[in-house]
Amino acid sequence: MAEWIETLLSDILVDKGYIRGPFGSALKRGDMKEDGIPVYEQQHAIYNSRDFRYYIDKQKFNEMKRYQVRKDDLIISCSGTVGKVSIIKDDDPKGIISQALLLLRADTNKILPLYLKYFFSSRDGYNAIVSRSSGSVQVNIAKRSVIEQIPLKLPQIKTQRKIVGVLSSIDEKIEENKRINNNLEQQARSLFKTWFVDFNPFGNTIPSDWKNGKLKDILKLKRQSIKARENTTLPYLPIDVIPMRTFALTDFKPNAEAQSSLITFDKDDIIIGAMRVYFHRVVLAPCDGITRTTCFTLAPYNNEYLSFALLCCDQENSIDYAQSTSKGSTMPYAIWEGGLGDMEIIIPTPEIAKKFNEIVLPMLRQIQNSYFENNRLREIRDALLPRLMSGELDVSDIDL
Repeated sequence: MAEWIETLLSDILVDKGYIRGPFGSALKRGDMKEDGIPVYEQQHAIYNSRDFRYYIDKQKFNEMKRYQVRKDDLIISCSGTVGKVSIIKDDDPKGIISQALLLLRADTNKILPLYLKYFFSSRDGYNAIVSRSSGSVQVNIAKRSVIEQIPLKLPQIKTQRKIVGVLSSIDEKIEENKRINNNLEQQARSLFKTWFVDFNPFGNTIPSDWKNGKLKDILKLKRQSIKARENTTLPYLPIDVIPMRTFALTDFKPNAEAQSSLITFDKDDIIIGAMRVYFHRVVLAPCDGITRTTCFTLAPYNNEYLSFALLCCDQENSIDYAQSTSKGSTMPYAIWEGGLGDMEIIIPTPEIAKKFNEIVLPMLRQIQNSYFENNRLREIRDALLPRLMSGELDVSDIDL
């Protein structure tokens, strides 16, 4: 430990390397566009995702270049779910941060950006931010003068590189699994379009023995309630963990966080967000679990229609239909009867649905299996993380 030094966050950032997102008056909802230069939000730090909802034009971007992200910048969530961190990579698009993010820019002569990222991902680093934050209704990150005084133990760059190498090798495998999942999803969507939108295998026309029907003709709504903490063995799936526009689940949360309005689901149930901001979240459950009543939990009447039903729910027109038939003004929510369940679809014969399922289901099974593999990898990484960041594990014999 002789080579490790005690330092403060303020000492390992470049000049002007602490940037809090712009005030709301500087970036208004009216500035947001449907395309252009993306705005990084809290969800991008919390879930390490890069699905964007809001964009600005070049003129607004030039006005707000101070808030532009660069490669190796850290973005940290600042409100509500405080302290979650993501790092900007080479292939991330240029953009600006929103009000709810903090941007940190490391001095690479003193600390590797990935090492700083892993520090804030560790229990000590995360708690250093959360314990300094406050708020009775909604937690907010502490002011700059407080956050910059966060202490950390810092080894030499050579040792940092070895520690980062161990941890990043695990994260790279997780990312590789995600890339494979994305490829499998695209194949499944392409096959769905080929078979059930363009009808290519059927002479580019709808077969005469297919039926006009509704989504509720092939899917049933499940509503099995459970009392909070009644079964602590089931994992809890909050809707905000379901990724946007992907049916590959990446994480669960401990069910201890669930308090009320709970329903159970079974493996292979289709789970859809039932509140307007979550209509685009659809997932095939990889295991049994519990979620909130803000989700639909659906199951096919005939399992041979599973893949067909999942891809039906994943289509843009399904999301649009849920939005157009939603109820409520303050917080619109989807309904099943008289809503999404009544969306008109063309239903193939059981024989065709079975053939499609035989092709696509193995893809879905691989996606589900990678969820469990990634969970195991995260557990290994999270077990190593505090021991590596504290110097408890010696990395001097590791060759890079």
